[in-house]
Amino acid sequence: MTPPCPKLIPSPSPSTQSLELKQTWLDNPDHGPYLLKLARDTIVSDESPTKALDYAIRAAKSFERFPGTGVELPMSLHMVAAIHCRLGQFDVAIPVLERAIEVVEPGNGLDHALAKYSGYMQLGDTYSMLGQLDQSISCYEAGLMIQIHAFTDSDPKVAETCRYLAEAHVQAMQFEKAKKYCKKTLDIHKQHSPPASPQEATDRRLMALICEALGDSESALEHLVLASMAMIAHGHDAEVAAIDVSIGDIYASLCRFDEAIFAYQKALTIFNSTKGESHLSVASLFVRLAELYNRTGKSREAKSYADNALRIYLKPQAGASYEEISSGLVEISAVYEAANEPEEAFKVLQRATTILERGGGGEGGRRSGSGSMAGIEAQMGVMFYMVGKYGEARKAFEGAIEKLRGAKSAMFGILLNQMGLACIQLYKIGEAVRLFQEAKVVLEEQYGVYHSDTLAVSSNLAAAYDAMGSVEEAIEILEEILKVREEMLGTANPEVDEERRRLEELLKEAGRARNKKAKSLQILLGSNSLRMKKEVAKRWTGGFSFRL
Repeated sequence: MTPPCPKLIPSPSPSTQSLELKQTWLDNPDHGPYLLKLARDTIVSDESPTKALDYAIRAAKSFERFPGTGVELPMSLHMVAAIHCRLGQFDVAIPVLERAIEVVEPGNGLDHALAKYSGYMQLGDTYSMLGQLDQSISCYEAGLMIQIHAFTDSDPKVAETCRYLAEAHVQAMQFEKAKKYCKKTLDIHKQHSPPASPQEATDRRLMALICEALGDSESALEHLVLASMAMIAHGHDAEVAAIDVSIGDIYASLCRFDEAIFAYQKALTIFNSTKGESHLSVASLFVRLAELYNRTGKSREAKSYADNALRIYLKPQAGASYEEISSGLVEISAVYEAANEPEEAFKVLQRATTILERGGGGEGGRRSGSGSMAGIEAQMGVMFYMVGKYGEARKAFEGAIEKLRGAKSAMFGILLNQMGLACIQLYKIGEAVRLFQEAKVVLEEQYGVYHSDTLAVSSNLAAAYDAMGSVEEAIEILEEILKVREEMLGTANPEVDEERRRLEELLKEAGRARNKKAKSLQILLGSNSLRMKKEVAKRWTGGFSFRL
């Protein structure tokens, strides 16, 4: 007889094995530190961030299961959030960081307090990357309070955080608050750092920036001079030159041209010796000097400096970015335009366009360069308009508008208005009306109805309606403009008088039109065409000023 076959014990399925393995990892408290080390090593070795993220998440789960008394859990959560940010997943990182802050108790010792501080600062950085500056600043301030409680309010570490907050407030255009934190930083430096230290000089440069933004140029100059003296004492020539450039910029804004030229020349000497005569920083100073000489009416000197800058930008050193070169060429073009050399200015702008196109080969390059290209096309449009080439101006403005179509900014509204002005000169009244209408909507959103640019576009739209015979629409807009100007400027202001005069003329014209007998379409078109040709120049020469 054949013996019976023994029963085989079924082997576990792969899914069962995976669950058992995962449970084994979770049940071992030693795996958390090991996984956290693996995550760090993976990041340091620049391997796959996805693999590092997996290690960090598993480490955090292990520390959640075996919390202990240390700060390993918040550290692992910080790493998870950092990898999410590296992958561009900022929204995913925020709840992870909030959890990291939540699991820490500052009362458990200095390590816990520092972990909570780090969590708030990292969360602030993440909000900043998303453009949410108010939330970012709130996180930084919460971190500062924890740091002050852990140390003292005059500790050097507190000074670093105060500077961080000052920079954040500058980014948010909150200069008074930025000044408060920057002053706190300088006060701490006085207690703990030797006089005229490099750290103090760096903070004085920030304070100078803040003071200048607040309109206090004299205080800004004072801080810059002290910063320059500190950098000279420590032999930091490159920093001294950069400070001299800032000093020259302030002198130029105050119309103290001789002092500005002296500061720029000092910086130019240092840059020539430290960076070489063909460095872009040298070219940038040549452009500044050219602009200064243009402002003082010395066109020959201005053109000479512009020529020197142009030679450097056309043969830049290795490593210069396409956008940096094209931006410099645009500035040189403006110098040539101010020196009444439009043809040379056009050539330089065309070179700037070519360079940007050369550098925008990839999708990322095209995105980064589209704004710069729009700016160049807008400037070309202005120059074409100023020399009477209205068709070319319209085409240039159209190209710039197309590139800015997705971002409804004030610049976008201004360009719509400028293209409308070019259309008026080409007698494309219907197209001009559509452009002015869109510009009016954009500028009302960006500036509000009381802003001078918004009112100017509205005035242009009223004139366009009048030119095409839509007198009632023109009257309605002029009545709105007159009401706003009377509220802002009073009834005796010359601008208000001008708007009132235009409105009265249109009201008279509308009254006559109601009493006239009907005309044939052919006669009406002829009459409107003749009136447009006579009135367009008068109506538009004093219109919306160019602000590109």
